[in-house]
Amino acid sequence: MNLFALFDSARTRLQVIPREGLGELVQPARILGIPRAPRIVSRGWVWHLGAILLSEDDVYATGDIIRAHQEVRRGYPAESQRRRAELAAAARRGGFAEGQTVHLGWTRIDLAAVGEGEASGPLTLAAGVPSIRWSPRGGFVPLEPYIEERISLLLHPPLGMGESPH
Repeated sequence: MNLFALFDSARTRLQVIPREGLGELVQPARILGIPRAPRIVSRGWVWHLGAILLSEDDVYATGDIIRAHQEVRRGYPAESQRRRAELAAAARRGGFAEGQTVHLGWTRIDLAAVGEGEASGPLTLAAGVPSIRWSPRGGFVPLEPYIEERISLLLHPPLGMGESPH
């Protein structure tokens, strides 16, 4: 199956699934020399399919994922926790709703290049088959069944802890 057709088919099936935010961290200009807090601004909406993000008209490699939250002053045992809290607050300042999932550090995947045999992000042709590296250290797996599995999980999520099928 052609890459563009594969992703078009996925988009059609995903229309019933809510999308997540695609954000970009920006540092606003100073006002009267006073620095303003960074914010994460919206760059669109995507469906999260593991190592890839699918928008209405593009495909991206997944970067970092945060949830927007109001800024809260507290001590953190690790600098990484402090940084994640700062990003969550920046997403809230940028207009994302409380608790909204936001993707940062994403990169656009060049599907035409992949179709010509070049790697782009986690996608490549492996023995002529469109394939994806679903983790940085993992090998390549065929893209079509990978996308089918991810869509199936979104359409029919497994029961969470404490949930009952009744």
